[in-house]
Amino acid sequence: MSNLTDEQLMLQAAAREFAMKEVLPTANRLDPQRGEMPAELIGKLGELGYFGITLPPEYGGSGLGCLEYCIVTEELGRAWMSVASVIRPAMGVKQMSDAQKERYLPRIATGRLIGAFAMSEPGTGSDVSGLSTRARRCGDCWSITGNKYWCTFADGADFIVVIARTRPPAEGEGRHKGLSAFIVEKQRGRLPDGVQGSPIPKIGYFGWKTWELSFDDCRVPAENVLGPLGEAFYMVSSGLETARAHTAARAIGLARGALEDAIAYAQERVQFGAPIAAFQAIRFKIANMATEIEASRQLLHYVCRKIDKGERCDREAAMAKLHATEMAERVTSEALQIHGGAGYTTHHAVERYWRDARLTKIFEGTSEIQMRVISDSILGKPGRTH
Repeated sequence: MSNLTDEQLMLQAAAREFAMKEVLPTANRLDPQRGEMPAELIGKLGELGYFGITLPPEYGGSGLGCLEYCIVTEELGRAWMSVASVIRPAMGVKQMSDAQKERYLPRIATGRLIGAFAMSEPGTGSDVSGLSTRARRCGDCWSITGNKYWCTFADGADFIVVIARTRPPAEGEGRHKGLSAFIVEKQRGRLPDGVQGSPIPKIGYFGWKTWELSFDDCRVPAENVLGPLGEAFYMVSSGLETARAHTAARAIGLARGALEDAIAYAQERVQFGAPIAAFQAIRFKIANMATEIEASRQLLHYVCRKIDKGERCDREAAMAKLHATEMAERVTSEALQIHGGAGYTTHHAVERYWRDARLTKIFEGTSEIQMRVISDSILGKPGRTH
């Protein structure tokens, strides 16, 4: 059911070959051990240009769109969601000054510079306006103090984009005003100066660590402010459509991996004298799984094309994210069921797809947040009665 161009099909085929030959064997070996992505694998992603898919050609990127980005993401996600996630562009690329673009983008495009993102806090998730981390001006630097949560790859990245409050909201302003973004540069393999942290004990999304961080007078040069001071909320919001499309693509990749593995297993597993793929109960499961995946993919590609045309699609992006991630949990669960007891072991990748699919319903806005976005766009925001 593909309506992709020849160039997009070639990109897809190349990404699929790399994912199946390079990423999948690595994931099958390391994920059960909770091992980390090898530097060599990340280097190959850079050589293939996957870090720079959407970056401008003048900075070493491919200058392609959200659709191509999500095509590659699905293929990588089919093998290992963590690898599909590491290629996401650094937050705030569009808001970089010309000097920052010259300094960072050529290295980001080739994977020589990888960014992490620190926004959520122990008491603040979806409500960005409630952030309590503070940044105060100290001469030609800013000093950041506060706690962050859910910062993936804080140790392995070369910089962290940190969201902190630089001033309280003025009278009559919303709480989202006064938030600013900072590029905190660091050495790969360690946390920034002035920052301590500990890995969060996750149940999935292995291949890299996700951190809880404590900033204590972490100094950042004034030229490392990202975007207009006090306007970081809009920077974060402006990237939500692409971020949600990316998450939908990751979820579709996970579901496809689970489906393909379930098909292979059902054709090999013999019970009562026949492969279980001959049983109607299994055949109908597979039919429903394949249909759900294709429906999510078509909705995602529709959203990607709207994004690439510059059309507003916050409702549709929320729908794509909601549909794909809820679908992925159902499909990976069904695939595990088809595997039976074997699926509840680390001998088969289906348990990885199942664990990681569950996370897609939470990050980049929970399913409940997506439903709020969709319902508000249809019905308007609910009024309050007094």
